[in-house]
Amino acid sequence: MNDTTATTVRRSAGTAAPRRKASAALVVGAIGVVFGDIGTSPLYALQTAFGPEHGIPMNADNVMGILSLIVWSMTWVITLKYLFVMMRADNNGEGGILALLSLALRETRRFPRLRWAIIGVGIFGAAMFYGDSMITPSITVLSAVEGLEVAAPGVSHFVIPIALGVLAFLFFIQSHGTSKVGTFFGPVMILWFLGIGTLGFWRLSANPAVLQAVKPIYAVDFMVQYPLLGFLVLGAVFLALTGGEALYADMGHFGKKPIRIAWLCLVFPALLLNYFGQAAYVLAHPDAIANPFYRMVPEWGTLPMEVLATCAAVIA
Repeated sequence: MNDTTATTVRRSAGTAAPRRKASAALVVGAIGVVFGDIGTSPLYALQTAFGPEHGIPMNADNVMGILSLIVWSMTWVITLKYLFVMMRADNNGEGGILALLSLALRETRRFPRLRWAIIGVGIFGAAMFYGDSMITPSITVLSAVEGLEVAAPGVSHFVIPIALGVLAFLFFIQSHGTSKVGTFFGPVMILWFLGIGTLGFWRLSANPAVLQAVKPIYAVDFMVQYPLLGFLVLGAVFLALTGGEALYADMGHFGKKPIRIAWLCLVFPALLLNYFGQAAYVLAHPDAIANPFYRMVPEWGTLPMEVLATCAAVIA
């Protein structure tokens, strides 16, 4: 090996480590910023689907049907649509509804009518985004703090004041910017996903038969049996996808690869394990459907999980 080749090898080896380090930091940051919202959906998705307003009977077939809807919704909408389709439609590396609108308008300069139609669609999409941004924080934080009712029923009247305080704290700290927030919150969210994944796996191991919900026939049978109520329940099922648009919207902050790695290697498996674990637990304890996430937590872990869930809700 001549001196020039040796120098090149040393330079390559010297730059490889910082690149790997930077890539790992981006993955951690993406976990902390991008997946906070969808990562806290197990707090309320299954519980809401069986809410009294929907009138869906609590039985094994319906649990399996709704679980199958959640699993396949995450697979099709998040994994396929956002991760492998939408992320290819970037605007110089940027994502989000406004970036997509700008990209679409470039191709319609010679078609005024089509141009205004696309602008209308963009305004509608932005309005939906703002609506989601108003509703989701309150639902997420309130669902997390409601764990106090399980850990200490006597302080249930403090749930709403605590939720308001958490939301105020959230809007105070987010002014420090995405980079700092992601660096600080990334490890917290990693701990959250490892926790809910482990908890779900533990409950799933007691009834692995719920894994059959990966068969889409359970979702189809549920929708055939409850055509109208099933359509209404889809609103609750889509709560499991809340925040999925952040994969595309935050693409400019972290890049495509870190977001894909974070979803496929940690977030998606952890969410699946937790939903399967909740289903396995409510099949064995039907009364737990009132709050399946916290009910499947062992008594000694309720308070730590409450603290961790509240932190995750703030991040979300």
